[in-house]
Amino acid sequence: MKTRKKSVLLLTAARVTLVLLKIIAGYRTIKIWQNLGMYTTAAAGLALLVIVPGCLSQRSGKVKTVYSTDTAFVTDIVQKAVATGTVAPRKQIEVKAQVSGIIEKVYVTAGQPVKAGQLLAKIRLTPDAVNLSKAESELQKARISYTNAKIEKERFEQLFKEKVVAEKEYHEYLLNFNKADADLREAQNTLQLVKVGASAQSGIAANEVRSTVNGILLDVPAKEGNFVIERNTFNEGTTVATIADMNDMIFTGKVEEADVNRLKPGMDLAITVRATEERTYHAQLEFISPNGVKEEGATTFEVRAAIKLDSTQFLRAGYSATADIVLEKLNNVLAVRESVVRFEKEKPYVEVEVQPQTFEKRYVQLGLSDEINIQVLGGLKATDRLKAVF
Repeated sequence: MKTRKKSVLLLTAARVTLVLLKIIAGYRTIKIWQNLGMYTTAAAGLALLVIVPGCLSQRSGKVKTVYSTDTAFVTDIVQKAVATGTVAPRKQIEVKAQVSGIIEKVYVTAGQPVKAGQLLAKIRLTPDAVNLSKAESELQKARISYTNAKIEKERFEQLFKEKVVAEKEYHEYLLNFNKADADLREAQNTLQLVKVGASAQSGIAANEVRSTVNGILLDVPAKEGNFVIERNTFNEGTTVATIADMNDMIFTGKVEEADVNRLKPGMDLAITVRATEERTYHAQLEFISPNGVKEEGATTFEVRAAIKLDSTQFLRAGYSATADIVLEKLNNVLAVRESVVRFEKEKPYVEVEVQPQTFEKRYVQLGLSDEINIQVLGGLKATDRLKAVF
């Protein structure tokens, strides 16, 4: 059994030696050694008996670990809360259709600036049969009343000139005529509005959709040929265009419940927009929601902040953004990297080098942290070298 183990050991040693010779002498030298057969095996075994014990003796000794060291330093520490959300205009108006019908013409496109009162689209009415019939009937009644009042007015006007009737009686018929004339005009306007949505006499053009504010068109969902429904008490109506003031933008985001109690209106925010990461936009916190919302097991609170834009800056509605909210800031304080701090029963300590590669445990008092560096309040000097952990 022992002889067999020795043979296996010798064979293993020969293979190891062949690998080493391939590296040192190249492929041709190995060929020569392979051809030597048993002599090669015996020589390799002898080499193994000489080399391996030395290696084993080295491995049996303790290898000393050399630790890197770090030092405390003076820096600024800023503690932040992070909110994720979007950028949107503060004022966003949806312009609705005032009458039902088919979009006959659209005069604007998305992204275009518009003024209050500017014509956006024109609607061709599809009048309701009941309303149309009623308007025509009212017009016919008004015409009859007008004709009768006109006849009576002319008759009493002649009698008044002949001093057959008193002036008061004549004025009553004149008043009736004027009223019938006004009713006729109103009936004509109503029929015109029902048919086409506009009246030349009254100046009303309900079939024309106009901008109600100054701003930029975010969207024009209505297309020529589309059917639209008028806005009324029971229906929101069809949106013809969406307009916003892009000079007054706000950030709307959510913060975790652990940070919300430290927030106050008026705090400064640094907004980073993913689409324009090279620029940071300043904002001021305006609103902190009193009501939390639970999402995926975590409670968050909505916050809103006014973004301060100058004349060279422009943000699009709907941009994804991240806001850094400064909770606390300390300047020129002694600090260490958080990676060198350890804890023993919740008491923080560091390992200070007292001699080369010899360290002792030292408890420290810690202050503000930015999750990378942490303030040292006591227990450490700026000249102390610390065991680094990477």
